Amino acid sequence: MAEANAAYYGYRDPLGRDFITAPEISQMFGELVGLWIADLWSRAGAPSIRYVELGPGRGTLAADALRAMRAASLAPEVHFVETSRTLRAAQAQRVPTATWHDRFADIPGDEPLIVVANEFFDALPIRQFVRGRSAWHERLVRIEGDSFVPAAGPAVPAGAIPASLGDAIEGSILEIAPTSAAVAGDVADAIAVRGGAALVFDYGHVRTGFGDTLQAMAANRYADPWAAPGEQDLTAHVDFQALGEAAGASGVRLFGPTTQGAWLGELGIDVRTEALSRAAPDRAPEIASARDRLVSPRQMGSLFKAMAFVAEGWPHPAGF
Repeated sequence: MAEANAAYYGYRDPLGRDFITAPEISQMFGELVGLWIADLWSRAGAPSIRYVELGPGRGTLAADALRAMRAASLAPEVHFVETSRTLRAAQAQRVPTATWHDRFADIPGDEPLIVVANEFFDALPIRQFVRGRSAWHERLVRIEGDSFVPAAGPAVPAGAIPASLGDAIEGSILEIAPTSAAVAGDVADAIAVRGGAALVFDYGHVRTGFGDTLQAMAANRYADPWAAPGEQDLTAHVDFQALGEAAGASGVRLFGPTTQGAWLGELGIDVRTEALSRAAPDRAPEIASARDRLVSPRQMGSLFKAMAFVAEGWPHPAGF
């Protein structure tokens, strides 16, 4: 999964072609993120901060968020964690003042950080374990002809599986995401020391459970994740319980997860929808449709979640 996604993102801009993210649906998403940051910053005493985005896509979210922040007299330094040269070029068009890094750990200084990660963790590699008749086995990948296929590997030690999940029925699949946990831990460590907060949006589940959520997207449709490695986006649902546990170990305060629809509602998306519709009456149906796509339980509103990690001493974040 890691190798396939590195190849996939390294040489193309997939947004719009293979899938679309919330910031690309409407400017309202990024604007409300920017207002969330400005509100938190103001109530924290208006310190000097750095805006950091993990996997910032085309830079659309950051551009919209920064515009909203400027209206509140906030103009932070911008740092992007991005490895794709193609996407870096697109980001530079929208946020030319940004500084780019290959790793979160490379961000310099000791100022508080406001970290945003929208649909970042779902693309990080997972491991899968399948319950056999008498033991758990890690799910591996083998080649049959010209195809990749899943295959059960050797049995894993009983301690590798949480005790509460050890007696699952045969055929159950458990996913873990060590890379996601490591990144969440690194971000939380930095926030605990420097101050600030992280805001995460992604699709996934609130509690750790069973299920095979590995999927692929191509041409805005679900595709076979085992076909055409490196030519389509591979993702898996984010386990927000595990993500929160990884961050919480650093001593930050956790908020959420709540649904994306509820978070946007608390931040005032309906008020913003009305304002944009009044300013551009001819686009009112389009604006209303975008709002519905972001918040409706039938679309992104329920499956997508929002979670925040906040440093001790910083205010309670809006929307949670």
